[in-house]
Amino acid sequence: MTDPFHANAAATHSVLRYLSQILDPAEFHTGHNPAAWQQAMRVLTGATIVRLILGAVVPLFPDEAYYWEWSRNLAAGYFDHPPVIALLVRMGTTLFGDTPFGVRVVPILAGTGCALAVVRIARALGGDGAARLAAILITVMPIVAAGAVLATPDAPMLCAAAWALYAVLRALGLPEHAAGEDGPADGRAALRWWIIAGIAIGIAMSSKYTSVLIPASIALAFVFHGKLQNRFGQAGPYIAVAVASLLMVPVLWWNATHDWVSFQFQLSHGLGAPKGGALGALNREIELFGGQVGLVSPILFWFLARALRDAVRFSEEGFRLVVGLVCIVPLAFFVLSASRRSVEANWPAMAWVAAVALLASDPPHSARARAWFARGIVLAAVLSAIVYVHVVMPIVPIPPGRDQVAKAFGWDLVGEVVDRKLSAIRQGIGRGRSVPGSEIVYVAAERYQDAAELAFHVTGHPKVYSLNLTGRANQYDLWSQFRYDAPLGATIVLVLDDQRDEPRVIRKLACCFSRIDESEGISLMRAGQLIERKRVWILSGKTDGWPSRDQPFLPTTP
Repeated sequence: MTDPFHANAAATHSVLRYLSQILDPAEFHTGHNPAAWQQAMRVLTGATIVRLILGAVVPLFPDEAYYWEWSRNLAAGYFDHPPVIALLVRMGTTLFGDTPFGVRVVPILAGTGCALAVVRIARALGGDGAARLAAILITVMPIVAAGAVLATPDAPMLCAAAWALYAVLRALGLPEHAAGEDGPADGRAALRWWIIAGIAIGIAMSSKYTSVLIPASIALAFVFHGKLQNRFGQAGPYIAVAVASLLMVPVLWWNATHDWVSFQFQLSHGLGAPKGGALGALNREIELFGGQVGLVSPILFWFLARALRDAVRFSEEGFRLVVGLVCIVPLAFFVLSASRRSVEANWPAMAWVAAVALLASDPPHSARARAWFARGIVLAAVLSAIVYVHVVMPIVPIPPGRDQVAKAFGWDLVGEVVDRKLSAIRQGIGRGRSVPGSEIVYVAAERYQDAAELAFHVTGHPKVYSLNLTGRANQYDLWSQFRYDAPLGATIVLVLDDQRDEPRVIRKLACCFSRIDESEGISLMRAGQLIERKRVWILSGKTDGWPSRDQPFLPTTP
C-alpha cells in the first residue's frame, strides 16, 4: 500500500518542480509560445467545469436567492445595486429553470470571462508565459475561487471591468505581440478599442456602482504620466465616456424615478457617518487588511503588493501605471470607507484581479523569491481546495452558527414545512373553523434574505413578503407590500428566528391581527449540526392599521 504521506510529498514536489519551470525568466517576454497559451486555456476550462459542478450541487445562499427574486421582477435598477446581475440570473433560469445551476451558470461564465481578460492583459504585457502564469494565479486565489461560483453583482462587474482595462490598454497602443497578432492600434483601430472600453465600463457600472473607480483610475494615470497626458487631447477617451454614460441612462432614469434611493443607499453604506470612533475605525481597518491577506493568501499577498509598488514606477509607455492605478485607487477607496463603516472582504476584489496581470507579466527574478512564489501558489491552491471541499462537506472547524457557508443549508426543509402549513390552512385543518379552499394565504418573513429563500423553496415559488419592521430597508420596500395587498381578514404564514421569548415582530403585529398562533419550530441542519432555528407563526384576521418600523422608509404607493 502506498504511504499517503510520501504520496502527498511526491505530489507537492512535482507541483513545485513544474512551477519552478514555468517561473524560469526565460519563459517570459519571449513572444509566441503555443504550449504555454494552450496550458492557460486548459487551466481556465478546468476551473470553469469545477465551478459549474459546484454551482449545481450547492444550495443557494440568501443573497443569491435575493438576486433571483430581482430576476423575477426585471427593472432598470434595484435598491441595492444596478440591474445586470438580475439579467444574468434571468438568462440562466430561462435556460435551466429555477435551480441553483440556473441561477449561477451565467455568472460563473462571466467569472471565466473575467479570467480570460486578465490572461490576455498578462499576455500582452509579458508573453504567453505570463498568460499561463496569470491563468494559474487567478484560478488558485481564494477570493476568485470562492467568488466565481456565486451569483453576485461582482461576477458581471469584474468581467466587464477586466475587459474594459484590456480595451483601454489596446487603445493606448499595447500590442498583442505574444500571439503574433496586430501591433499597436492605428487611429481607427484605437477608436474601436475606445468604444469597446466604453461599452465594458458601462456594463461594469450597471453591475456595481463602485466600477466608477475604473475610469477615475485611468484618468488619474493620464494625469500622472507625461506621455499619457496627450490622450486628453484625443477624441477616444471622451467617446468611451459618452458610450458608458449612454449605457447608464436606464439606471440613472430608474434612480431619478425612485428618489435616487439606490445611490443614497450605497453612499451611506460605504461613506456614511463614522461609527465606533477611532477604536472602531482601527478595528475595521485591521479586519479589512486581514480579510485581504486571507482571501488573496498570505504569500501571494506579499508578491501582489510588490507588483503594485513596481507598477507606479516610471515606464515610457505608462501601460503598467494604468493597470497599477486601477488596482491601487479602489484599495485606497475601501481603506477610506473602512475608516467610516464596515467593509466586506470581497469588495476590493477588482484590485487583486487586475494585479494578477502585473505579477504574472513580471514575476520575481531571484531564485529564492521564485521559490517562495511557487510556495505561495501552492498555498493558495490548497486554501481554495479547502474552501471547495468545505462547501460540499464541512471540514473546517467553524461553529455552524458562524459558518457563512452553512447559511445556504436547511431552507428546503423550511419550504416543506411552509407548504404543509399553507395546505392545512387552505383546507381548514386544525384551525377550529372552516376556511374556504379558495382563500388566499400569504407568506412572509421579517428579513429580505429569509423572504428570498422562502420564495425559492416553497412550492410554486409564490410571492413572499419581507416585512422589514426591525431591519434595514431593501428592495422589498419598493415592491407591493403585504399591508396594502392583503384584504381585511387575511391570513399570513410568517417565518421568524426562533427565540426564547416572544419575538419583537410578533409584539408589533399584535395590533393588526385578531389571532396569532405560534406554530412549528424548524431546525436548519447541515451534516447533523444545528445551524439555526426558525419558527412558523400563523397570523389571521388582519385588521386595519400597521405597526411602525424601527428604521423608517418612505413607503411605495399602494
